Amino acid sequence: MPLNTQTGYFSDNYLLRLDRVTHFFDQRLVFKDVSLLIEPRTVTLVAGPNGAGKTTLMNIMSGLISPSKGLVEHKVPRDKMAFLGHNTFVYSGLSALDNLKFWAKVYYRRLDDDECMQLLSLVGLKAFAHEKAGFFSRGMSQRLSLARVLMLRPDFLLLDEPGTGLDPDSRKLLREKITQSAQGGAAVVWVSHTLEEDLDLADKIIFLENKKQAFYGTTRDFSSRHQGKGFEH
Repeated sequence: MPLNTQTGYFSDNYLLRLDRVTHFFDQRLVFKDVSLLIEPRTVTLVAGPNGAGKTTLMNIMSGLISPSKGLVEHKVPRDKMAFLGHNTFVYSGLSALDNLKFWAKVYYRRLDDDECMQLLSLVGLKAFAHEKAGFFSRGMSQRLSLARVLMLRPDFLLLDEPGTGLDPDSRKLLREKITQSAQGGAAVVWVSHTLEEDLDLADKIIFLENKKQAFYGTTRDFSSRHQGKGFEH
Protein backbone atom coordinates (compact mmCIF):
# COMPACT_ATOMS: atom_id res chain seq x y z
CA MET A 1 0.00 0.00 0.00
CA PRO A 2 1.59 3.33 -1.08
CA LEU A 3 2.51 6.03 1.41
CA ASN A 4 0.49 9.25 1.41
CA THR A 5 3.21 11.87 1.84
CA GLN A 6 0.69 14.45 2.97
CA THR A 7 -0.64 12.54 5.99
CA GLY A 8 2.26 10.20 6.63
CA TYR A 9 -0.06 7.19 6.48
CA PHE A 10 -0.30 4.45 3.91
CA SER A 11 -3.34 4.69 1.67
CA ASP A 12 -4.99 2.90 -1.22
CA ASN A 13 -7.41 5.77 -1.90
CA TYR A 14 -5.64 7.14 -4.96
CA LEU A 15 -6.35 7.73 -8.62
CA LEU A 16 -2.78 7.63 -9.88
CA ARG A 17 0.52 6.32 -8.58
CA LEU A 18 3.98 6.80 -10.06
CA ASP A 19 6.83 4.76 -8.63
CA ARG A 20 10.42 5.61 -9.58
CA VAL A 21 9.48 6.82 -13.05
CA THR A 22 12.39 7.68 -15.33
CA HIS A 23 12.21 9.00 -18.87
CA PHE A 24 14.66 9.50 -21.72
CA PHE A 25 14.29 11.22 -25.09
CA ASP A 26 16.66 9.17 -27.24
CA GLN A 27 19.75 9.10 -25.01
CA ARG A 28 18.95 12.31 -23.12
CA LEU A 29 17.69 11.92 -19.57
CA VAL A 30 14.64 14.09 -18.87
CA PHE A 31 14.19 13.07 -15.21
CA LYS A 32 14.64 10.03 -13.02
CA ASP A 33 13.03 8.39 -10.00
CA VAL A 34 9.82 10.42 -9.84
CA SER A 35 7.32 8.98 -7.36
CA LEU A 36 3.95 10.47 -6.40
CA LEU A 37 0.42 9.68 -5.31
CA ILE A 38 -2.62 11.58 -6.61
CA GLU A 39 -5.73 11.32 -4.44
CA PRO A 40 -9.32 12.58 -4.86
CA ARG A 41 -10.22 16.10 -3.67
CA THR A 42 -6.65 17.36 -4.03
CA VAL A 43 -4.85 19.93 -6.17
CA THR A 44 -1.24 19.17 -7.05
CA LEU A 45 1.02 21.77 -8.65
CA VAL A 46 3.79 20.61 -10.96
CA ALA A 47 6.61 23.16 -10.95
CA GLY A 48 10.23 23.63 -11.93
CA PRO A 49 12.50 25.55 -14.31
CA ASN A 50 11.93 25.59 -18.05
CA GLY A 51 13.09 22.31 -19.55
CA ALA A 52 12.73 20.38 -16.29
CA GLY A 53 10.27 17.92 -17.87
CA LYS A 54 6.93 19.18 -16.57
CA THR A 55 5.04 18.59 -19.83
CA THR A 56 6.69 15.18 -20.23
CA LEU A 57 5.55 14.26 -16.73
CA MET A 58 2.01 15.38 -17.50
CA ASN A 59 2.00 13.29 -20.68
CA ILE A 60 3.10 10.26 -18.68
CA MET A 61 0.47 10.89 -16.01
CA SER A 62 -2.24 11.19 -18.66
CA GLY A 63 -1.14 7.98 -20.36
CA LEU A 64 -0.23 9.71 -23.63
CA ILE A 65 3.31 8.34 -23.39
CA SER A 66 4.90 5.52 -21.44
CA PRO A 67 7.94 6.10 -19.23
CA SER A 68 11.30 4.59 -20.05
CA LYS A 69 11.37 2.98 -16.60
CA GLY A 70 9.16 2.78 -13.55
CA LEU A 71 5.53 2.06 -12.69
CA VAL A 72 2.47 4.09 -13.67
CA GLU A 73 -0.76 2.84 -12.08
CA HIS A 74 -4.12 4.39 -12.94
CA LYS A 75 -7.17 3.62 -10.80
CA VAL A 76 -9.53 5.89 -12.73
CA PRO A 77 -11.28 4.95 -16.00
CA ARG A 78 -10.03 6.67 -19.13
CA ASP A 79 -13.42 8.29 -19.71
CA LYS A 80 -13.16 9.92 -16.29
CA MET A 81 -9.84 11.60 -17.13
CA ALA A 82 -9.46 14.93 -18.93
CA PHE A 83 -6.30 16.63 -20.16
CA LEU A 84 -6.05 20.29 -21.12
CA GLY A 85 -2.69 20.85 -22.81
CA HIS A 86 -1.09 23.58 -24.90
CA ASN A 87 -3.34 22.81 -27.87
CA THR A 88 -6.88 24.09 -27.31
CA PHE A 89 -8.41 21.76 -29.95
CA VAL A 90 -10.77 24.58 -30.92
CA TYR A 91 -12.14 24.42 -34.45
CA SER A 92 -11.92 27.93 -35.86
CA GLY A 93 -14.64 27.47 -38.46
CA LEU A 94 -17.24 26.42 -35.87
CA SER A 95 -19.05 28.60 -33.37
CA ALA A 96 -18.41 28.15 -29.67
CA LEU A 97 -21.71 26.28 -29.36
CA ASP A 98 -20.98 24.03 -32.33
CA ASN A 99 -17.51 23.27 -30.96
CA LEU A 100 -19.08 21.92 -27.78
CA LYS A 101 -21.73 19.98 -29.69
CA PHE A 102 -19.01 18.42 -31.85
CA TRP A 103 -16.96 17.34 -28.83
CA ALA A 104 -20.06 16.02 -27.09
CA LYS A 105 -20.52 13.64 -30.01
CA VAL A 106 -16.84 12.65 -29.96
CA TYR A 107 -17.10 11.78 -26.27
CA TYR A 108 -20.54 10.14 -26.68
CA ARG A 109 -22.13 12.70 -24.38
CA ARG A 110 -25.81 13.48 -24.88
CA LEU A 111 -25.98 17.24 -24.45
CA ASP A 112 -28.71 19.44 -25.85
CA ASP A 113 -28.26 23.12 -26.73
CA ASP A 114 -29.41 24.27 -23.30
CA GLU A 115 -26.79 22.13 -21.55
CA CYS A 116 -24.08 23.38 -23.90
CA MET A 117 -25.18 26.96 -23.22
CA GLN A 118 -24.92 26.30 -19.48
CA LEU A 119 -21.32 25.18 -19.97
CA LEU A 120 -20.54 28.28 -22.02
CA SER A 121 -22.11 30.39 -19.30
CA LEU A 122 -19.87 28.70 -16.71
CA VAL A 123 -16.77 29.85 -18.59
CA GLY A 124 -18.10 33.29 -19.44
CA LEU A 125 -18.76 32.67 -23.14
CA LYS A 126 -22.55 32.56 -23.32
CA ALA A 127 -22.68 35.92 -25.10
CA PHE A 128 -20.29 34.56 -27.76
CA ALA A 129 -22.01 31.19 -28.27
CA HIS A 130 -22.79 31.78 -31.95
CA GLU A 131 -19.52 33.50 -32.90
CA LYS A 132 -16.90 31.54 -34.81
CA ALA A 133 -14.04 30.47 -32.58
CA GLY A 134 -11.53 31.63 -35.20
CA PHE A 135 -12.15 35.20 -34.03
CA PHE A 136 -11.55 34.38 -30.36
CA SER A 137 -8.57 35.65 -28.39
CA ARG A 138 -6.20 33.14 -26.80
CA GLY A 139 -7.99 33.60 -23.49
CA MET A 140 -11.42 32.97 -25.01
CA SER A 141 -10.12 29.87 -26.81
CA GLN A 142 -8.74 28.58 -23.51
CA ARG A 143 -12.11 29.20 -21.89
CA LEU A 144 -13.84 27.23 -24.63
CA SER A 145 -11.36 24.41 -24.22
CA LEU A 146 -11.99 24.50 -20.46
CA ALA A 147 -15.72 24.11 -21.17
CA ARG A 148 -14.89 21.06 -23.29
CA VAL A 149 -12.96 19.55 -20.38
CA LEU A 150 -15.65 20.40 -17.81
CA MET A 151 -18.22 18.75 -20.06
CA LEU A 152 -16.59 15.41 -19.23
CA ARG A 153 -17.13 15.92 -15.49
CA PRO A 154 -13.77 14.22 -14.90
CA ASP A 155 -12.60 12.59 -11.70
CA PHE A 156 -9.01 13.33 -12.72
CA LEU A 157 -8.18 16.64 -14.41
CA LEU A 158 -4.73 17.43 -15.81
CA LEU A 159 -3.99 21.04 -16.83
CA ASP A 160 -0.68 21.81 -18.55
CA GLU A 161 -0.03 25.56 -18.24
CA PRO A 162 -3.71 26.44 -18.74
CA GLY A 163 -3.10 30.06 -17.74
CA THR A 164 -0.84 30.83 -20.70
CA GLY A 165 -2.13 33.90 -22.52
CA LEU A 166 -5.13 34.36 -20.26
CA ASP A 167 -6.36 37.79 -19.24
CA PRO A 168 -6.96 38.48 -15.50
CA ASP A 169 -10.68 37.63 -15.70
CA SER A 170 -9.95 34.32 -17.43
CA ARG A 171 -7.27 33.46 -14.87
CA LYS A 172 -9.70 34.20 -12.04
CA LEU A 173 -12.27 31.94 -13.67
CA LEU A 174 -9.69 29.19 -14.14
CA ARG A 175 -8.73 29.29 -10.47
CA GLU A 176 -12.40 29.11 -9.47
CA LYS A 177 -12.99 26.04 -11.64
CA ILE A 178 -9.91 24.29 -10.26
CA THR A 179 -11.11 24.86 -6.71
CA GLN A 180 -14.66 23.78 -7.56
CA SER A 181 -13.44 20.61 -9.28
CA ALA A 182 -11.42 19.56 -6.24
CA GLN A 183 -14.23 20.41 -3.85
CA GLY A 184 -16.53 18.29 -6.01
CA GLY A 185 -14.30 15.25 -5.49
CA ALA A 186 -11.93 15.41 -8.45
CA ALA A 187 -8.13 15.33 -8.37
CA VAL A 188 -6.49 18.22 -10.24
CA VAL A 189 -2.87 18.26 -11.41
CA TRP A 190 -1.77 21.63 -12.68
CA VAL A 191 1.36 23.11 -14.27
CA SER A 192 1.44 26.82 -13.41
CA HIS A 193 3.56 29.68 -14.79
CA THR A 194 2.79 31.76 -11.70
CA LEU A 195 3.82 29.47 -8.86
CA GLU A 196 3.92 32.06 -6.09
CA GLU A 197 0.45 33.29 -7.03
CA ASP A 198 -1.08 29.82 -7.26
CA LEU A 199 0.41 28.12 -4.21
CA ASP A 200 -2.68 28.96 -2.18
CA LEU A 201 -4.78 26.63 -4.37
CA ALA A 202 -2.55 23.60 -4.01
CA ASP A 203 -2.46 20.80 -1.46
CA LYS A 204 0.78 19.31 -2.76
CA ILE A 205 3.74 20.36 -4.90
CA ILE A 206 6.06 18.34 -7.08
CA PHE A 207 9.14 20.32 -8.09
CA LEU A 208 11.38 19.03 -10.88
CA GLU A 209 14.95 20.28 -11.09
CA ASN A 210 18.34 18.97 -12.23
CA LYS A 211 16.72 15.98 -13.94
CA LYS A 212 15.08 14.66 -10.78
CA GLN A 213 12.27 15.14 -8.30
CA ALA A 214 13.72 17.87 -6.10
CA PHE A 215 10.65 18.11 -3.86
CA TYR A 216 7.34 16.33 -3.38
CA GLY A 217 5.14 17.09 -0.41
CA THR A 218 2.66 19.51 1.10
CA THR A 219 2.40 23.13 0.08
CA ARG A 220 3.14 24.14 3.68
CA ASP A 221 6.43 22.22 3.71
CA PHE A 222 7.38 23.61 0.32
CA SER A 223 6.63 27.18 1.38
CA SER A 224 8.59 26.86 4.62
CA ARG A 225 11.63 25.51 2.77
CA HIS A 226 11.52 28.35 0.24
CA GLN A 227 10.58 31.16 2.60
CA GLY A 228 12.25 34.37 1.44
CA LYS A 229 13.47 32.75 -1.77
CA GLY A 230 12.24 33.30 -5.29
CA PHE A 231 10.97 30.49 -7.48
CA GLU A 232 12.45 29.73 -10.87
CA HIS A 233 9.83 28.36 -13.23
